[in-house]
Amino acid sequence: MPPDGPVGAQPETPVCVRHPDRPTRLRCTRCDRPACPDCLRDASVGMQCVDCVNEGARSVRRPRTLAGAEISNGRPIITQVMIALNVLAYVVTVVQSGSPMNNSRAGVFTATSMIPELTANGEWWRILTSGFMHFGLIHLVLNMAALFVVGPVIEQELGKLRYSAVYFLSLLGGSAAAFYFGTVCQQLAGASGAVFGLMGALLIVFKRQKRDISTIVVIVGINLVSNLFTNASLLGHLGGFVIGGLLTLAMVKAPQQNRNAYQIGAVVAAALLLGVMFVLRASELDTTAEIVLEYARTCR
Repeated sequence: MPPDGPVGAQPETPVCVRHPDRPTRLRCTRCDRPACPDCLRDASVGMQCVDCVNEGARSVRRPRTLAGAEISNGRPIITQVMIALNVLAYVVTVVQSGSPMNNSRAGVFTATSMIPELTANGEWWRILTSGFMHFGLIHLVLNMAALFVVGPVIEQELGKLRYSAVYFLSLLGGSAAAFYFGTVCQQLAGASGAVFGLMGALLIVFKRQKRDISTIVVIVGINLVSNLFTNASLLGHLGGFVIGGLLTLAMVKAPQQNRNAYQIGAVVAAALLLGVMFVLRASELDTTAEIVLEYARTCR
């Protein structure tokens, strides 16, 4: 070659398909294209270029849970967000009331907790917002501790969307049970309906996985019995537990073919059932006068 000729690889020397300025004699064992060391990855046989590795990863079916969620070790984002929202709501009530234990005197607490006579009178947001209010620090800590333990397990099993549906419909299930079967006197607040719904979900998941459920049954039983000696809403806990358990059962037993359609149908059916319960109960108290009269007669 003349002294003033080009410097670098000879014309016959292959160059990396991703880096044309890098001569290489290495090749991908899958596509046989030349690739530099930076573009090669160890494979079961030889080395593959990054393009073949990525293509292979897309074609491999990832393992899924009973409900159809991809198995992953990601953070339980939804659980963490729910805990943060509940704690934030509690802090707001404490600041307004000036008391960590008597925070129910706060204006935001009164405006968002579920007071049946006001809910029936058109303040429907209470059936949802009441799930983020708590009567004092102990009430908050107990619910958030249970959510912290149970939530990540169910979130990983169901996936974020299914988990969110179970959480919020369980919350609404607790509100619906207390609203439909209870009296107009009981003020409802707390994430207990949602938490008990997740316990019901955990019971179903463990049962389907053939794992021991005795501990879960004992914990749920103790909590339900304790409601008889406290001001906690037994109906709210039961409503959340039943909705969470049944909805999760429908999700894990849905056939693999058209699984999403079956699961969406179960969510819609649960939402319609709860909606009907709210509407029927409200129709029994269809005027402001009747609501005020019953509240005055039975609660004051």
